[in-house]
Amino acid sequence: MHETIHTPDVPAPTNFMDAREAVARLRELYDLSAEFLAQQFAEVIQGRRSEGRIRAFYPEVRMTTNSFTRVDSRLAFGYVADPGTYVATITRPDLFENYLIQQIELLIQNHGVPVRIGVSTTPMPLHFALAGNPSVLIPQEGVLDFALRDMFDVPDLNTTGDDIVNGARTLPGGEAPLAPFTAQRVDYSLARLAHYTATNAGHFQNHVLFTNYQFYVDEFESFARQMLGRDGYTAFVAPGNQEITAADQPITPLARLPQMPAYHLKRADGQGITLVNIGVGPSNAKTATDHIAVLRPHAWLMVGHCAGLRNSQNLGDFVLAHAYLREDHVLDDDLPVWVPIPALAEIQTSLEQAVEEVTQLQGYELKRIMRTGTVATIDNRNWELRDQSGPVHRLSLSRAIALDMESATIAANGFRFRVPYGTLLCVSDKPLHGELKLPGMASDFYRTQVSRHLMIGIRAMEKLRDMPIERIHSRKLRSFDETAFL
Repeated sequence: MHETIHTPDVPAPTNFMDAREAVARLRELYDLSAEFLAQQFAEVIQGRRSEGRIRAFYPEVRMTTNSFTRVDSRLAFGYVADPGTYVATITRPDLFENYLIQQIELLIQNHGVPVRIGVSTTPMPLHFALAGNPSVLIPQEGVLDFALRDMFDVPDLNTTGDDIVNGARTLPGGEAPLAPFTAQRVDYSLARLAHYTATNAGHFQNHVLFTNYQFYVDEFESFARQMLGRDGYTAFVAPGNQEITAADQPITPLARLPQMPAYHLKRADGQGITLVNIGVGPSNAKTATDHIAVLRPHAWLMVGHCAGLRNSQNLGDFVLAHAYLREDHVLDDDLPVWVPIPALAEIQTSLEQAVEEVTQLQGYELKRIMRTGTVATIDNRNWELRDQSGPVHRLSLSRAIALDMESATIAANGFRFRVPYGTLLCVSDKPLHGELKLPGMASDFYRTQVSRHLMIGIRAMEKLRDMPIERIHSRKLRSFDETAFL
């Protein structure tokens, strides 16, 4: 006996040669599915139940090409290398509208074939369909007098992994992936972002700064208030989705901050700057970047504090990472330590130019306050209390000049997720040379250096914003057989 399945009525799959029309159909299909599930759930909660299962599906983009025709070899994305059928399930096309238009438009231009828009065979979990509706709460298992999963689809970890970004090139149906993430994987991260940062994903901007100290947050809010109404900046958003558009508007601090609070200096085109205080440790760094990656930012940078490893360094000096010694271990299963994490020229030059502008030092004089070299990232905050012969020897062999607990993780996940990355750190202690991070020693350093360091990160992001997207998302981050979508 077959189970009865109730699904919404949706338009038949349709070919499109216009990217905007294709995305409009994606939005239509997504809305039909999400609204159907919301309505059915409301009726079930009110006691009006029907026999069978209630199910709706994510929309999908599908493209088939039979040609090996080569496109502009300078491009890093926007095309497929081999003939075949390529598919991507799509969620929240309202949130990703500009991104989807851009990616689909490139596909149509580069291959001269239509994209086919229809519903996929991937069920839309009820939790994700209702995630954007704060007025609807889904009770925990056991509260209802029936099992929720008997009637609705719930999140399925079997379709919520990182198989594509980690190298999988064939989907369960035999097609090739068109995008780096499945719809369920994206929805999972959108929900996690709201939980960890206390701001909705729609506030995130295309340029993301990570820090490991609250001092930077205070400076960022002060800068943001000054910039409202200038240089295209339109709003500032703090945790709790508190949005202001004028410098004198108040923000009420949350009684309890989330694990990794996020702050957003917004522009109408999404090209503003987001700052996330990830706190201390590689686990937080991985968690934040795991989820922000689905938003496909144009760059993320680490601007935090580090231990200087050379006696020639002074507290307050800058470190521009051009290589990473990875002893954080959180990505070993996804990206083995033998995989090199290269420095990206566009990021490096933007950071160095920003340092020159903010400090008013150039050339040989810049060496007085900044060194370029290897940054080591470790998962033991008190590494210096152990027998130093092992770690210090490895640090010396690697020519490391600084050590922290986040930078290599952020860079490695940027490499894995094809998000341009970089690191500019500020020396806050020198444990190998008797200058430990103690409150009395740090206070003057914090007061004088935090503002300048943050401004360098902001200026670097503004320089990257002015670059063509094709230059920032370079071929250095793409593997042999990549997805067409960025």
